[in-house]
Amino acid sequence: MYDSKNNTTVKSCMKTLTIPYPPSVNTYWGFKGHRRFLTPKAKQFKTEVAQEVSHNKINFGSDRLEISITLYPPDKRVRDIDNVVKSTFDALVQAGAFVDDSQIDVLLINRGPICKGGKAEIKIRVLAEYYGTCSI
Repeated sequence: MYDSKNNTTVKSCMKTLTIPYPPSVNTYWGFKGHRRFLTPKAKQFKTEVAQEVSHNKINFGSDRLEISITLYPPDKRVRDIDNVVKSTFDALVQAGAFVDDSQIDVLLINRGPICKGGKAEIKIRVLAEYYGTCSI
């Protein structure tokens, strides 16, 4: 972004990325006895999110964040849109997009139209009162 008043380039404190449709908490974890483990679907999702985060050079450090998620389901099945938030945040944290999901102060989740294969568009923005400390 260009600041014509000061004749300088300013870092954008918002990033957008598109990831596969997230697995729900019901399919994210597997259980065997008292052990809990990530399912193959969850591992694949985390790998794909890490690739997107790396490709888009996303690293918000410990800034306070506002996140908007638009979910584009792969089919007409009934889905709870809040069921995919935790898996999405866990994958973003592990990929290094931000340090911890406790940094998120504002969250908006929308359901978009059906999209073949499904996807999620995520907009991450440093909160306005913290723009001075934007680390991306």
